[in-house]
Amino acid sequence: MTDAERTGLYEGVVFDMDGVLVESEHLWEENWVAFAAQHGYAWQAEDTGRCQGMSVPEWASYLGEKSGVADWHDVAEAVIAGMIAHLHAGNIVLLPGSEGMVRESAARVPIAVASSAPRRLIEAVLDETGLMPVFSAFVSSEEVPRGKPSPDVYEEAARRLGLDPTRCAGVEDSSNGLRAAAAAGMTVIAIPNPVYPPKQDALALASRIATSPDDARRILLERLPEPR
Repeated sequence: MTDAERTGLYEGVVFDMDGVLVESEHLWEENWVAFAAQHGYAWQAEDTGRCQGMSVPEWASYLGEKSGVADWHDVAEAVIAGMIAHLHAGNIVLLPGSEGMVRESAARVPIAVASSAPRRLIEAVLDETGLMPVFSAFVSSEEVPRGKPSPDVYEEAARRLGLDPTRCAGVEDSSNGLRAAAAAGMTVIAIPNPVYPPKQDALALASRIATSPDDARRILLERLPEPR
């Protein structure tokens, strides 16, 4: 049981981005598939599952190894450029209910993003959606030693909020993300991704399972203090 579960209130909330705030997981897969195909490798569903939650150097190295491209920087640049293009084309959009979830949470406690996306994409998404001012911090797993399922990105997000991770809730959709938030000691709220459902062992780490961002909003508000 985390400190927040014992005392009943969260002092901060840390959100994943892809699949929690915006509809974008499928676009990462599309870019991985396309890059691999250009280099003669047929990307598989298990490849996607393995890479979800990895940091940029981790998934780019994996994709580069499968595709025969030695420098992971070249792989990362191509895929990230594809994601930025999707954003500018209007293909990365807020999930229904996610804006209310983060704005109402931010009115009560400091909130952060802990994402496997590169920092420049996180910043671009938050700018494009108008949510940048709502967040007190955001962290990319490229800024920490290890990507999800290791807890590093969640621990760093809590540190930047000035909070102990055990005093925070972590909101996630994927297997590796759920494992990372739990390993950091956060109370985990799952919004299972319907296209890429989390493994049962990862889902079992969640304190509550929400059906949507709006449902997660209601769950969070039960355990957040009154608006500041």
